Amino acid sequence: MTTFFIDSADRNQVTRLLSTGLFGGVTTNPEILSNAGLGSNDIPTLVDWATGAGAKRVFVQSWGKTTGEIAERGQELRNLGSNVTVKVPASRQGIEAAKILSGAGPVLVTAVYTAAQVLPIIASDASYLAPFVGRMIAAGRDAVAEITRMQQVIDATKSDLEILAGSLRTPSQVLDLASAGVRNVTLGPPVWDLFFNDELTHASVERFEELATQQPAGE
Repeated sequence: MTTFFIDSADRNQVTRLLSTGLFGGVTTNPEILSNAGLGSNDIPTLVDWATGAGAKRVFVQSWGKTTGEIAERGQELRNLGSNVTVKVPASRQGIEAAKILSGAGPVLVTAVYTAAQVLPIIASDASYLAPFVGRMIAAGRDAVAEITRMQQVIDATKSDLEILAGSLRTPSQVLDLASAGVRNVTLGPPVWDLFFNDELTHASVERFEELATQQPAGE
């Protein structure tokens, strides 16, 4: 089963999609917050309204220059709610912080770009890793192939680590990754809307509506 997460901190968009019951929650990072006109100080409020809107899981990113700073801040973020999953970057300090934090709850390691990075993430006991598909493609990399290799490493080592693929741009990318065994994806509202943008689907829906509202002959 594929679980969808919303890659946005726009309250109206997030609330609209969470209300459908089709999403598992929300993912954020400093860039996503900035794009929504928010900052780190807004994270507690964001967690509150996303949870109230139905988010089963809210991913929020820790930060800091040292392992201790990342781990300490990560614990503070985790204390915001039982549904909060802390994100840390795939740096040396981030991986070390993930090892510290993972003993008390799920951790996601973000900004993962190569299959080799999966191995230290497994060692950290993190629950999730997040590769950014769009950025990999923009850098000239074969994102789907590399993430498929990540999934192969996870399967071969019998790890419980799960991939949360982010920065997806098209439904076909989601399909390719799902076919490779990736069960979690995060995408922006515009990408979700593309799943329903098919001319044959539109034509069929219009025809069904037309026939359903016709009055029988003689009435």
